[in-house]
Amino acid sequence: MARLLVHSTNIPAIASGIKHGQSLESETSRRATTKMMCSSRSPTLTLRGYSGLRSSNCLDTLLRSGQDFHSRVAITVSRRQQKAKRFLPRAMFERFTEKAIKVIMLAQEEARRLGHNFVGTEQILLGLIGEGTGIAAKVLKSMGINLKDARVEVEKIIGRGSGFVAVEIPFTPRAKRVLELSLEEARQLGHNYIGSEHLLLGLLREGEGVAARVLENLGADTSNIRTQVIRMVGESTENIPAPVGPGGGSNKMPTLEEYGTNLTKLAEEGKLDPVVGRQPQIERVIQILGRRTKNNPCLIGEPGVGKTAIAEGLAQRIASGDVPETIERKKVITLDMGLLVAGTKYRGEFEERLKKLMEEIKQSDEIILFIDEVHTLIGAGAAEGAIDAANILKPALARGELQCIGATTLDEYRKHIEKDPALERRFQPVRVPEPSVDETIEILKGLRERYEIHHKLRYTDEALVSAARLSYQYISDRFLPDKAIDLIDEAGSRVRLRHAQVPEEARELEKEVRQITKEKDEAVRSQDFEKAGELRDREMDLRAQIAAIVEKGKEMSKAETEAGDVGPIVTESDIQHIVSSWTGIPVEKVSTDESDRLLKMEETLHKRVIGQDEAVKAISRAIRRARVGLKNPNRPIASFIFSGPTGVGKSELAKALAAYYFGSEEAMIRLDMSEFMERHTVSKLIGSPPGYVGYTEGGQLTEAVRRRPYTVVLFDEIEKAHPDVFNMMLQILEDGRLTDSKGRTVDFKNTLLIMTSNVGSSVIEKGGRRIGFDLDYDEKDSSYNRIKSLVTEELKQYFRPEFLNRLDEMIVFRQLTKLEVKDIADIMLKEVFDRLKVKDIELQVTERFRERVVEEGYNPSYGQGH
Repeated sequence: MARLLVHSTNIPAIASGIKHGQSLESETSRRATTKMMCSSRSPTLTLRGYSGLRSSNCLDTLLRSGQDFHSRVAITVSRRQQKAKRFLPRAMFERFTEKAIKVIMLAQEEARRLGHNFVGTEQILLGLIGEGTGIAAKVLKSMGINLKDARVEVEKIIGRGSGFVAVEIPFTPRAKRVLELSLEEARQLGHNYIGSEHLLLGLLREGEGVAARVLENLGADTSNIRTQVIRMVGESTENIPAPVGPGGGSNKMPTLEEYGTNLTKLAEEGKLDPVVGRQPQIERVIQILGRRTKNNPCLIGEPGVGKTAIAEGLAQRIASGDVPETIERKKVITLDMGLLVAGTKYRGEFEERLKKLMEEIKQSDEIILFIDEVHTLIGAGAAEGAIDAANILKPALARGELQCIGATTLDEYRKHIEKDPALERRFQPVRVPEPSVDETIEILKGLRERYEIHHKLRYTDEALVSAARLSYQYISDRFLPDKAIDLIDEAGSRVRLRHAQVPEEARELEKEVRQITKEKDEAVRSQDFEKAGELRDREMDLRAQIAAIVEKGKEMSKAETEAGDVGPIVTESDIQHIVSSWTGIPVEKVSTDESDRLLKMEETLHKRVIGQDEAVKAISRAIRRARVGLKNPNRPIASFIFSGPTGVGKSELAKALAAYYFGSEEAMIRLDMSEFMERHTVSKLIGSPPGYVGYTEGGQLTEAVRRRPYTVVLFDEIEKAHPDVFNMMLQILEDGRLTDSKGRTVDFKNTLLIMTSNVGSSVIEKGGRRIGFDLDYDEKDSSYNRIKSLVTEELKQYFRPEFLNRLDEMIVFRQLTKLEVKDIADIMLKEVFDRLKVKDIELQVTERFRERVVEEGYNPSYGQGH
C-alpha cells in the first residue's frame, strides 16, 4: 500500500520542527504523484521540511480553476470530485500555526490507524489531544481527557475500517464545518491566525458528530472546556509564528514573548502577590529609570529579602497608573536567561537570539527588562572565540537604549559584577535591607488572603506575629521575610493535611480490603474460584462502606462551611510546631509530660551522678530558665565550668543531661581540648582559612552546632587548650554566636556550654581528706565553701578575667566518699548485669564482693573513674 504523502492542497506550509517524512511508497506511486505536481512559478507560498510535498504553485492553479481539495494527501483532480463541493478557502490554511498543522497531520494519522477513508470530527479531536503542547491539549488534559480513553471511545462508536486506506483522505462535511467555525472563532477573538485552541472552539461550537459524543462519554463539560480555552488564550506563551501568506503577523516581539514573562500583564490580571512596604526602594528604582543614560537600577540584597518582589511591585504600580509619566506605559518583562541560552548548540546562535531581543526592545521603546540573578549575564553563552551576554548588552545599557533592572545577592555582586568595572558603572546599585520583625508582620498580613485561598483555611493574627518573631529568633541562617513566609505556608499545608485525612474507621476498612485482596489473589492462584468470588463480594461491600464514610465526611465539612464555620484555623501552636521540626529547638508551650520531666530533673540525674548536688541543681535551674523563656535571648542557655579531681563525674553529668533531656548521649557535642594544644589547631574549630587544606569541610564546632543548634557542648579538659581558644570563645559566651571561616554566622543561643577542668584538684584533694563520715552537715558545708573559694582563686590565676566573667557559674565538684563510691559501684554492676542478661547469663554478686570492689577501687586522688 502506498504511503500517504503530505501536500499543499490543504496545508501550504509544514512546520520545520516536524521530522522529514519517511516515505515507503513504491517507485511507481512516487512517479505517479510527481506527474500530478504543478510547475507554475508563482512565488506566493513556500513549502519546506517534508519529502514529496506538492509545490505551492499547484494550490494557485487549483484555486484559479475552481478545483476543490480534501486534505493534505496528494489528490487527483477529477470532474466527479468537483461535485463534492468541499472547497476550503486558501486564506484559512495560510493562517494555520505550526501546532494547528500538526493537529491536522495527527488527525490523518489517526484515520490511517483506524483504517478510515475520511477525516472526521473524531480524528480532529484525537489530533488535538495527541498534539500535547498547545492550549487545546492542555485544557483537555486538565479535564482528565487522555488519548488512550478517547481512542477507545472512538472505536466503540465507529469501529475500525476495512484496513485499506485510499490515497485520498477527504474531510467529512462536518469536519470541514469545524474548520470554517475555527476561522470564525479566531476572527471573533481578534486573532489573524488559527491555532489548536481555535480548532477546539470550532469543534465545540459545531456541537454534533462523533467528537461531541466522545467528549460526552468521557464526562467532559463542553461549556467549561470553552471557558477554560478562552481564559488560557490570554495567558498563553505558545510561540505563534507569523502567518504563512501575505499580510504578515501582528506579533511584533516574538523573541521577547518566547524568552520573557510580562509582569505588568500579570499584575493587571491580579496574578502577582501584593507587595507590602518597600516603598523607598521602589521610589529609588523609578527615580533611576527616569534618568537619560545609565538608567539601570541593580537591586542588591541577601537572598530572601524581597528583591524580585520590588520588580513585581513596580509592575503593579505601572498597572494601577501610580507612576510618573516617564514610565507610564512601560511594560516590565522578566527575562529567563536559562531559556535564552538553552538549545544554542552552535557558535553565534546565542548572540543572534540576544541581538534580536535587543532590537525588539529598542523598536518598542516601552520595555523595562528585569533580569533576576543578573550576575548570570557574565559568561552566559560564551564559547571559545565568542563574547558573553554582558559584553553584548554593555553599549546599549550605557546609551540608555535598553532599560534593565537587575537583581543579585551581595556575594554574587562582589564576586562577578564588581570585578567588571565597565559593567558595574552601567548599573546603579539599590540596597535592599532585610525588613524588621514589625515590617515582616505587615508583609505577612498583606499576603494572608492569598495563602488562605490556596490552603482553604484561616490564619490568626497571633500565628502571623509568631511566624515573624520565631523565624527571626530561631532560624538564623536565612532572612526575613522569606523564612517567615515559608513558615506560614508550611503550617497551612500541615493543618490542611491534618483535616483532609481519611477517618480512622475508613483507614481500618482499607487495611481489611488490602488483606482480602491478597487472599483473593491467592485463591485465584490456587484455582479456588468459589472462595475468590466470596472474597470479591466482601471487597466490594467494604469499598462501598469506605466511599460512604468519605462522602459523609465531605458532607459534614460542607455543612460546617455553609453554617458559617471558617474551616481549619492556623494558630500560634502550629507555627511553633513547624519551627521545632525545622530546627529541633522546642519552642512549643511546655506540655504536662515535659513539665514533669523538668521538675524531676534533679532526681533523675542523681540516678546516674552520685553526689555533686550543687552541679546537678545548677544545671537543672539553667534548663528550666531557658525552657520557660527567662534566659537572656542573646546568650547561650547557660555556660558552666566544672572543676574538680578526675573521676568525680564531671563528664558523666554532661552525658546524663544529654541522654535525659536532649534525647540521647549522641545529642552532645564533645570536644577533647587536648587536641587543641597548638596555636594552628584553633582553626579546626571554625574551619581552615581560604587556601588551606580542609577549607571546604568547615569547622568541627561550627558545623556540629549548625546541624544541631539545640544541644549540650562539652569542652573536656579546657585548661589543656591553647590560650587562643579562650579568645575565640569570648564571643560565644557573650553574644551566643561565632563566625566560621566562610563568613557564616553560627548561632549558639540554644546551646548549653559545659567546660570541665582539673584546675584546683590538688586543693580539693587536700581539703577532702578532712571531710569524713564523722563530720556533721554544717561542718561539711563550711568546708566545701572554703575549698570552693580556694579553687576559684586558682581558676582566676589560670584563666583570664574576661573569660571567667562571662561564665554563668563555676562549680566545684566534691571529692567522693566511700559511701558514694559504693552507690556508683552498684550502678556500674547493674550495667554489667544488663549486658550479660542479653546473652542469657545471670551474674550474682555477694555483699562482700561489693565491699572489696569499693575498698580496692577507692582512691581520693582518682575518684571512681579508675
